[in-house]
Amino acid sequence: MVGAQKVTLPEKVKPYLFVKRGLDIVLSAMGIVIAAPVVLLFSILIVLETPGSPFYVQKRVGKGGGTFNLVKLRSMRKDAERSGAQWAAAHDPRVTKVGKFIRQTRIDELPQLLTVLKGDMSLIGPRPERPFFTEKFDREIPGFKNRLLVKPGLTGLAQVNGGYDLTPQEKLIFDLEYVSHLSFTLEWKIMLKTVRVLLTGEGAR
Repeated sequence: MVGAQKVTLPEKVKPYLFVKRGLDIVLSAMGIVIAAPVVLLFSILIVLETPGSPFYVQKRVGKGGGTFNLVKLRSMRKDAERSGAQWAAAHDPRVTKVGKFIRQTRIDELPQLLTVLKGDMSLIGPRPERPFFTEKFDREIPGFKNRLLVKPGLTGLAQVNGGYDLTPQEKLIFDLEYVSHLSFTLEWKIMLKTVRVLLTGEGAR
């Protein structure tokens, strides 16, 4: 079964992770300066459309199973999860008009640059799941937590190869491929595909 076999990071990857962290710091700091006016503008538009904070904070699972607060621009109604945790569906009625745009363009993800700078996330890595879904998927797909060997990312191999359209098991295949073949070449390919996704809105919900 996918993911059931224990996965470990090759020893040779550890020096690369040090360099990767340095790049995360520099690039996220630059990104925060560029993104600040955009975040401010859409924060105002969000509040004008629906009452409540323009930001949405959620617990997510990071490297090694620890949790951190993930902050996004709010793209849904304030009471979107009054019935409990649930994944976003295609054409989700909970998504606001401004929310639809910022999800398609991934503008809602920009506040996470602060999380990258802090060190809880990387620019590239498996998408962080919520604790509820992490435990659920690990019961259903043995080895799902192998993806926690590296920091979660703003973008990643699974995100640029289907994103929301992939099942958890399909996402795990891409995540484990990333973990097993972590390299500058692979990450450069992911960044190029990320640009395509941003330009086309592919995989957004």
